[in-house]
Amino acid sequence: MKYTFTLLIVLFFSLNASAQNQQLENSPARNSRGNIQTITANIPYQGYDESQAYFGQGEYQVFLDTGDGILDQPIFIIGGFDPGDSQDIPGLYNRLSFNGVNLADTLRDEGYDIVIVNSPQYTTGGKFIDGGADYIQRNGLVLAAILEEINAQKVGDAQNVVIGTSMGGLVSQYALAYMEANSLPHETRLFISFDAPHRGANIPISLQYLLNYLAEQTGDPTAQQLISGALSSPAAKEMLVDHLQAHLLPGSNYLQDPTKLLPEGAPNFREAFQTEMDALGFPQNVRNVAMINGSGIGTTIGTPGMEVVNTNLEVDANTDIDVALYFTSVASETLTVTDVTVNFFNFPIDSFTADAQSTALSDGVDSAPGGRGNISAALSGGGGNPVLQDFIDALQQDSYSFIPTLSSLAIEADNWFALPNLNDSPFVNYHIPDTNQNHVTVTAENLQFALDEIRQVLGVEENTSASIVLLQNPVEGEIRIGLSQSSETVTTELYSITGGLIAQKEWNQPGNVLRWTQNLSSGMYVLSVLNGTQNQQFKVIVK
Repeated sequence: MKYTFTLLIVLFFSLNASAQNQQLENSPARNSRGNIQTITANIPYQGYDESQAYFGQGEYQVFLDTGDGILDQPIFIIGGFDPGDSQDIPGLYNRLSFNGVNLADTLRDEGYDIVIVNSPQYTTGGKFIDGGADYIQRNGLVLAAILEEINAQKVGDAQNVVIGTSMGGLVSQYALAYMEANSLPHETRLFISFDAPHRGANIPISLQYLLNYLAEQTGDPTAQQLISGALSSPAAKEMLVDHLQAHLLPGSNYLQDPTKLLPEGAPNFREAFQTEMDALGFPQNVRNVAMINGSGIGTTIGTPGMEVVNTNLEVDANTDIDVALYFTSVASETLTVTDVTVNFFNFPIDSFTADAQSTALSDGVDSAPGGRGNISAALSGGGGNPVLQDFIDALQQDSYSFIPTLSSLAIEADNWFALPNLNDSPFVNYHIPDTNQNHVTVTAENLQFALDEIRQVLGVEENTSASIVLLQNPVEGEIRIGLSQSSETVTTELYSITGGLIAQKEWNQPGNVLRWTQNLSSGMYVLSVLNGTQNQQFKVIVK
């Protein structure tokens, strides 16, 4: 019985890592410049529950471009929540893949250098720190040190690009904004936030209650350590908008205080962290953009108050467990979200229930539009354990809102289900799908968005050249480009959606209309036109 409970908790608390690793593929070793480098922050950070400040540590590896092999155009990729350091640098590299195409490989072929940043476990000042679940601020100061180190090493004056995935988006925001506030040059032109919880993350409170009960009531020290190392880690307590520690009865490590039913973050962590981040804000000397995995048109994930699972699990010949879990309810309503009974020879020997109430302004966040977490993915399909497999088979609702849409757009709102007003977002550009996708899922569309931003292919309203126009879009067989003014030479380049150069043509003494015959498959492409000092890019759709 203890084995089953422990395995359940181990697998569940792999949720964030497994959700972020869904794009992970086996791939050949990457050529890099040297080995993994370890670095210590130049500035210490004192956490909310710490008696002194500690210097954070991190590691990074540089993957040079495949052309000249010179570190001159760095792109930093920052990983997310990772208790126990289960992610490694190759894993972070491989995560940016779609249909066999890797964003990092594509960028290296175009002359960019990839710097992968990871947060390991370490001991500093006599204190053990699990970097992947540590204070976001301390990891931000580590990233600031890495930026300074790479800036000192790079050749030339090209500005950096920083891509922060999930919690890495918060780490990146903190590092860049902190450096600006303290006159530390970050030499960064672009920050891409990838489904990051700028206004908080969510794990259903019903699941939190269940797993905490199982861990505490079995007395298994390994399970208890996993609770303290993951759910009760500094990063989790800073990010989760509803945390079980805010609801516990004084003096108990698992019983609910019946007077504390409304959503509330971890005491002394969540509110303090959001206040600190709000005061710091976003970097001002950087182009801040976001690509998210939550729906932008209000599509929900299930319904408020719905039954997630209601089943009986046979642990052994003598013991079984009745388990029922529910999403948090519609606005203002109170619901029993967790109901557990342990039976021995068909007699109940222990039970546990927990209630949750939604605010008057919003239905429960579990079903809100957002980047999805998946229970079955967290449990690795059961991992060969029959009890876990039975639990998964009994699930009526697998997905839940992990990173709400409004959070990933950094929009403050009382209603998690409100349609995003992009005027309230600090980001100047966004990629927002209509459907809810698994958290940090790479798609053809958001991959293209990232490539456009990195290549500085801006929208028409931001990069309009009156002298260069695309005369027809979508196109069929022939790309027609209008030139109101032309130089002696015009260069055109056509790229695939994955960033590969498909065709290039130089036009000498061109007229007012360029007609470029192409035999292209249906899809989206990027057309670049260089006319003297004018450089214009277009997204071209081929029927």
